[in-house]
Amino acid sequence: MLRYVDLNEISDGKLYTANDMVKAGCGDCEGCSACCENMADTIVLDPLDVFRLVSHLGCNFQELLISHVELGVVDGIILPHMKKGGKPARCSFLNAKGRCEIHDFRPGFCRLFPLGRYYSDGGFQYFLQTKECPKPNRTKVKVRKWIDTPDFERYERFVCDWHYYLKDFQDKIAGGNQPPDFAKNVSLLILKNFYQQPFNENEDFYGQFYNRMKR
Repeated sequence: MLRYVDLNEISDGKLYTANDMVKAGCGDCEGCSACCENMADTIVLDPLDVFRLVSHLGCNFQELLISHVELGVVDGIILPHMKKGGKPARCSFLNAKGRCEIHDFRPGFCRLFPLGRYYSDGGFQYFLQTKECPKPNRTKVKVRKWIDTPDFERYERFVCDWHYYLKDFQDKIAGGNQPPDFAKNVSLLILKNFYQQPFNENEDFYGQFYNRMKR
C-alpha cells in the first residue's frame, strides 16, 4: 500500500537497516491489542502471508475468504486483506483475551508494526512510526529480530521484489492509456497466480514464487 507522506511527520526521522537497533520492543504487547483494532483494511496480505495462513490453518484461499480475509482495491489492484468485525472493528484472529491466535504465523504487516518500509531506488529501508503504537517505554530491539521470520535475507528480497512487481502494474494503471479492462485483468491474473493457485507446502516457497513471477 503506497503512502505519500512526510517521514518527519510520522517517524523519528531516521531510516534503519535490518541490523540496526530500533525502539519497537513492547514486552510482548502485554495488556494491549490496539494495533489489532480499528485496523480497517490496512493489513494487506502478500502471497507468503496467505501461504502461511492456509498451511497452518489447514484450509485453502477460498475458505479464508469466507472466514478471515476480504478482497479490496489497493492502488488500483484487487488484493486480499485481513477481515475486520465487531465494534470496535477488530481482527478476526484476536481472541476474547485480546491475544493473537495466529501469532506464530502472523502476516508480514503485523510482524513489521510499528515499523514501516521506505522504498527507493529499487530497494527499501525501515522507519519507526512514532504515532501508531500507544505502548509506552518501548525497548530497543534489532530490526531483523523484531520481524522474526526465517530466511530473513530471502524474505527481504521477496518483499522488495513483490512491491516493485505490483508497483509496475499500479503505475501503468494510474498512467492511463491502457485497455478498458487492463486493471481488472491484471487483478485477476495476480489473484489466480499468487493466491488462488496453492503453493506446494513440501517445496520451497520462494522458488515457487519466482517461477510464477517469471511466467
